[in-house]
Amino acid sequence: MSAAVIVFPGSNCDRDCKVAVERSTGEQVSMVWHAETELPKGLDLIVIPGGFSYGDYLRSGAMAAQSKVMQAVKKAAEDGVTVVGICNGFQILCEAEMLPGALMKNSGLKYVCKPISLTVANKNTRFTKLYGDQTEVVMTQGNGDGNFFADTETLKRIEDNNQVVFRYVDNPNGSVNDIAGIMNEAGNVIGLMPHPDRAFEAELGSADGATFFQSIYDSL
Repeated sequence: MSAAVIVFPGSNCDRDCKVAVERSTGEQVSMVWHAETELPKGLDLIVIPGGFSYGDYLRSGAMAAQSKVMQAVKKAAEDGVTVVGICNGFQILCEAEMLPGALMKNSGLKYVCKPISLTVANKNTRFTKLYGDQTEVVMTQGNGDGNFFADTETLKRIEDNNQVVFRYVDNPNGSVNDIAGIMNEAGNVIGLMPHPDRAFEAELGSADGATFFQSIYDSL
């Protein structure tokens, strides 16, 4: 598998994502700076990491969505390359209109940072295929703008198309329909607020994030 992590000014989980993918799959991961206009050739996976890209000015992810590299990411996604946006990466994908909906301030107006239980809402995806009979997973939440919102029409389309991949067991931020992660209609782009990159080994409290990355690897 050929994989790359996009690095923005203010990213703080780029190295986490690199290590998580490498240890979960045994493959090497490249780091790509946001000002690049081209991606490495032959990529199978692009990860947009968590953090505070551009200091979360304007709106979380809004400035990063306009970075030069995002045009190449959009083109790769259109060509079928798997794209994963985690936390701030989810916000960036929504701002770039690669995923529907938006991420707003948490309903409690507090930053949430803790292990979080999720239900696997759709096991028939390249991101969840190896969870098997496991219906609940644990990852780590860390956000202040994780409240997923979509208008009624968009939400109906997301639900009807089975685009919801993960839901919260105990919703920590007010996300509509307990949505923690969604994918695009083509099924190759996912955004999720919880961090699989912080839950890829038992020593971190959960290895369920490793299964997430291994599912992608197994789908190639």
